[in-house]
Amino acid sequence: MPDTTLPVFLAAAVPTAGTAVLDGEEARHAATVRRLRAGERLVLSDGAGTMARCVVEAVQAGRDAAVTLTVEESWTEEPPALRVVLAQALAKGDRGELAVELATEAGIDAIVPWRAARSVAKWEDGARGDKALGRWRATARAAAKQARRAHVPEVAEPVTTGELAGLAATMSLVVVLESDVPERLTDVSLPDTGDLLLVVGPEGGITDQELEALVAAGARAVRLGTTVLRTSTAAAVALGALGALTSRWA
Repeated sequence: MPDTTLPVFLAAAVPTAGTAVLDGEEARHAATVRRLRAGERLVLSDGAGTMARCVVEAVQAGRDAAVTLTVEESWTEEPPALRVVLAQALAKGDRGELAVELATEAGIDAIVPWRAARSVAKWEDGARGDKALGRWRATARAAAKQARRAHVPEVAEPVTTGELAGLAATMSLVVVLESDVPERLTDVSLPDTGDLLLVVGPEGGITDQELEALVAAGARAVRLGTTVLRTSTAAAVALGALGALTSRWA
């Protein structure tokens, strides 16, 4: 396996051999923030499973920064057989971004922002909503690089409860995290393959109407333990449990 201490940089395409040039914001970060120099190594990733360990040949700093690389080794990592998609309710302040960061580091495969009824944050259509979505996507990219993940989780457009119920109907399993229900996550028979939808509500909780709509679409309400988790940490804790209970960590 490659050296897991090497920094990861994202590129649109990753060659399997030969040379490559890192440019744009990633090159500026490599040259100005990381201060990489010729002879040092990094990992290039396309965010879709392909990665390559490269040695730096030359660095051009400044506005038109560019890092010239030689590929030493390349590989492809397949996504897990059981994919976990997070439906994360919008949260106030930076708690939504924290939820995305922690879930990405814990291995989430895709994220769907959910406009839950009790969400304090409101992503209106237009420039403000686009800016908020952009922050979630940037957070996922940064967290995937920090965790040295081969796959950057896609952050979809925000959905309503009705749209979320429609998505739930297409999944192999849907679990809604609730703190006051009798069934535990460990009581559920988890699939080995397919897509599992993990639903995390807002700080104010999921309404009865929302839960009814999701259960009607096939969801099961479960709890993780005996404590109440915040919306920003619930998904990461659940992903740890799913990693141990399924083959995701095998």
